[in-house]
Amino acid sequence: KTDFINFISDQEWKSIEPVSSWFGPSSFLMSSMSALFQLSMWIRHCHGYLTENVGIPVWGSYAVFALATLFSGLILGLVSEALTLSLPQ
Repeated sequence: KTDFINFISDQEWKSIEPVSSWFGPSSFLMSSMSALFQLSMWIRHCHGYLTENVGIPVWGSYAVFALATLFSGLILGLVSEALTLSLPQ
C-alpha cells in the first residue's frame, strides 16, 4: 500500500509508457481473447450440465464436443468453399 501511495505522490507514473493500442482493453485483440474466455466458460458449463444433470459419462461429453467440433469445421469449410466458388475468377 505504501509503495502505491509513493508511486502516486512521487509522480513515478509519468515515467511509464502507455499501453499499446493493440493491448488496450477495447482493442480487437483483447475483445477476441475475452470472447474466447467466455466460450471456454460456456463449454465448461455445458460439460457440467451434460455430466451432472443429464447423466452422460465424462467420455460421452468429450465425444459430444469432439463431434460438434468436427461438424462445425465441416460447415465452415463448406461455407468457405461455397464463397470461394461464387467469386468471379
